[in-house]
Amino acid sequence: MNIQSAQFIKGVIHGDDVLDLQPLPQVAFIGRSNVGKSSTINNLTKVKGLAKTSSFPGRTRQINVFLINNKFYLIDLPGYGYAKVSKVERAKIEEVINSYLFHPAIQQKKVVLIIDAFVGPTDSDLEILDALLEYKKPVLILANKIDKVKKSTQLTALTKIKATLHGQTILPFSADEKKGGAGVWEEILK
Repeated sequence: MNIQSAQFIKGVIHGDDVLDLQPLPQVAFIGRSNVGKSSTINNLTKVKGLAKTSSFPGRTRQINVFLINNKFYLIDLPGYGYAKVSKVERAKIEEVINSYLFHPAIQQKKVVLIIDAFVGPTDSDLEILDALLEYKKPVLILANKIDKVKKSTQLTALTKIKATLHGQTILPFSADEKKGGAGVWEEILK
């Protein structure tokens, strides 16, 4: 995909706040804290620093909205699971995620679930995937950080991940090494 424009529109703290956006398709990115959601968005858009990245887990605490080519929105959701925040703050982050993903008036063109290819799917990943499938969300799974898995064992690792994730299609991806972007866009734009 040729990205001609990518701009930050706003950050919101309640899912229904995205209802005032223009009626354009939305592609949401979700995953554990520090799995590389923001890095993936930067990689796919080829705009360094568009989505703020941090090595500090739980940095993104709001829904960040980016307008791409004036045709659709990329939605960067906060990470779930481990974050260096209190249980109360973690519950607030979970509410922000759920209020967007499962709001009956919000339809995503695609929900990109990013998992860590090296670590494999966690219980939190499986829980969010189950919820997405229950709500009949169109899911694309990226196995990010595939570069951290030895090349000789990548196929085995991806096969294990696929079996754990209900046989969903999984794309290997590396935000750091900028590998896999063309396949992601192809799946998103279907």
